[in-house]
Amino acid sequence: MRNILFALLLAVSVHAADIQVFFSPKGGCTEAVVSNLNKATNTVLVQAYSFTSAPIAKALVDAQKRGVKVRVILDKSQRTENYSEADFLLHAGVPTWIDAKHAIAHNKIMIIDDKTILTGSFNFTKAAEENNAENLLVIQDPKLAYTYTTNWQAHLSHSEPYTGK
Repeated sequence: MRNILFALLLAVSVHAADIQVFFSPKGGCTEAVVSNLNKATNTVLVQAYSFTSAPIAKALVDAQKRGVKVRVILDKSQRTENYSEADFLLHAGVPTWIDAKHAIAHNKIMIIDDKTILTGSFNFTKAAEENNAENLLVIQDPKLAYTYTTNWQAHLSHSEPYTGK
């Protein structure tokens, strides 16, 4: 058991420079997402179950205005969610789709510039930042980003364009 724990700690320490971790409530998850979006230069791919965070939505729109290619896939619940940012994104020209193929499209990921992955239990919501116990990993790894991008594209292939409420 001690050897397994040591091996795990060693693996974490080897990759510590490539991974950041944040926790909520009030642990900086939203700020980490916004900060990474502000650094985007080429592409941002998003899959989100619940998306009600105004600061994160604004950062995505700001990235789009800077010329970053932003594309978003949301769970079907965002068609009717009262505080969903789906309409804000759509009206700002951010291509947005709905993944209605699954009972729940429960992914919470962003892939930035083919090298940065944001993932974890952290929903892109105000409640996730202020009230919930959640986690966010920021991973710098182009190979893993490629794997996530391939999965994102598979979900896009069966998703429907979001047309607004």
